[in-house]
Amino acid sequence: MCLGIPGQIFEITDAERLLAKVDVSGVKREVNIACIVSDDHPVNACVGDWVLVHVGFAMSRIDEDEAARTLQILEELGEVQEELEAMQQGAR
Repeated sequence: MCLGIPGQIFEITDAERLLAKVDVSGVKREVNIACIVSDDHPVNACVGDWVLVHVGFAMSRIDEDEAARTLQILEELGEVQEELEAMQQGAR
């Protein structure tokens, strides 16, 4: 199952192509940030943002509290480990 899983953007890797590195519970993965970039929130402003990551895209920005709550719920449901393993394999 593919879920939107919270992660934090820590680096812009290619501003032209709208790519950034996200840390999802210690797993670091490059994602597309086109869905969260706007005139009011340019590419370089995305570093530090918490986002929901789904199939290689940062789908929306969320606050840190929402990210923590979402991760806790996913852990309780037993979904986090499966998603993290899928992300680790995709990063290779």
